[in-house]
Amino acid sequence: MQLFDNINESVYRAYVFWASVLVVKMLVMSVLTGMQRFRKKAFVNPEDIARTPKLKLKTDDPDVERVRRAHLNDLENILPYFVIGFFYILTNPDPLIAVNLFRTVAVSRIAHTLVYAVVVIPQPARAIAWLIPYATSFYMAFQTILFFL
Repeated sequence: MQLFDNINESVYRAYVFWASVLVVKMLVMSVLTGMQRFRKKAFVNPEDIARTPKLKLKTDDPDVERVRRAHLNDLENILPYFVIGFFYILTNPDPLIAVNLFRTVAVSRIAHTLVYAVVVIPQPARAIAWLIPYATSFYMAFQTILFFL
């Protein structure tokens, strides 16, 4: 069996598009962290404040740390999704299901960042925005394992 012969072009294109959206989203998180650091004057490296003696090192600003935790959560969840999403497209999934799974993960991860780090909304908003793409990735992993058994 040739694995790459099973790849549906529309499924592959959807995966690449939504994975690229998530890459941009993760890149924006670095910028958001930097913006918070400047806004709150919360710098963690001596060279960042060397020319401004009035500034002090600050490693515990809650707003900066919130953005950093959201970014860390992305790394913990989006990177495994990239791997399993690619493996999942090798199983020749139903295009309608696959495209909607990819879309669901991306939109939910963006929502997670919004409710966690941009406009903080009380729980269970963040938990729901985390659980949906987590469960979706788990489903794709399970389907991939079943396909290759």
